[in-house]
Amino acid sequence: MILVTGATGFVGGHVVGALRRAGQQVRCLVRDLRTAAKPELAGCELAEGDMTEPRSLASAVDGAECVVHLVAIRQGKHEQFERIMSRGTRDLVVAAQEAGVRRFVLMSALGVAERTKDLVPYYRAKWEMEEAVEGSSIPFVIFRPSFVFGADGGILPTFRKLAKLAPVTPIVGSGTQRLQPIWADDVAAYFVRAVDGVGTGMTFELGGPDVVSWNELWERLKTALGVRRPSVHVPMGLMRLNALVTERLPGDVPLTRDLLKMMEAGDNIVADDAAAQTFALPLVPLDEQLRRAS
Repeated sequence: MILVTGATGFVGGHVVGALRRAGQQVRCLVRDLRTAAKPELAGCELAEGDMTEPRSLASAVDGAECVVHLVAIRQGKHEQFERIMSRGTRDLVVAAQEAGVRRFVLMSALGVAERTKDLVPYYRAKWEMEEAVEGSSIPFVIFRPSFVFGADGGILPTFRKLAKLAPVTPIVGSGTQRLQPIWADDVAAYFVRAVDGVGTGMTFELGGPDVVSWNELWERLKTALGVRRPSVHVPMGLMRLNALVTERLPGDVPLTRDLLKMMEAGDNIVADDAAAQTFALPLVPLDEQLRRAS
């Protein structure tokens, strides 16, 4: 039995689907059983609980051989990052150790490192999640993916709408920072292999086959969509003012000051080919990712 946290999220749906297709028994941690009837969870056992409730975590891991931990928030107050991500992961690790779990696979984020951990609360929480997993007695694998693209969620549908509907394409700053988008199903494939025992005790950076600048990404996306729109570079200072307003809106918003800080920190690309060498998975090229999402 594999316990998956964050199963109802964008990446979680892909991971759960891949595990089920691989013949694995999956138990999903959900906050409310009444609202958890999603197609991607069909065939899964459901465990009601929350990352902020240690007793529910102990119940959820009971009888599980492996934990796949995907839970994260991208915006909120410092105490929310601490309570849900940092402390929640520590509690989950303790529960997993006590239950005799034999493998723990964690999703972190590309860009997380000791030198960046104090940049934004999200990085700090991800770093502390990694520390909790690495400090446990459970064999582990940690993944740090770049931007995860998919047609059904994440940031790409927002980009697609903007490219199709906006009279001009706004690009943050100079647009020269580089990123390495990876297709959601490819991320899920890495998790399936890690659950099977590949990569024990290692942290892997995950990216797709193509490294592009933001300028290049927008041009490729507009080409895939068959639209012609001019691009305009928006100064970072103006974007910060915009984010100051948008991040106060209800719900998840695509632009926050913390996201801008992470973009300013540098390129979001993998530093080595350890994941490619260890897992040897075929990955979807960027142009095909954009075609599938168009």
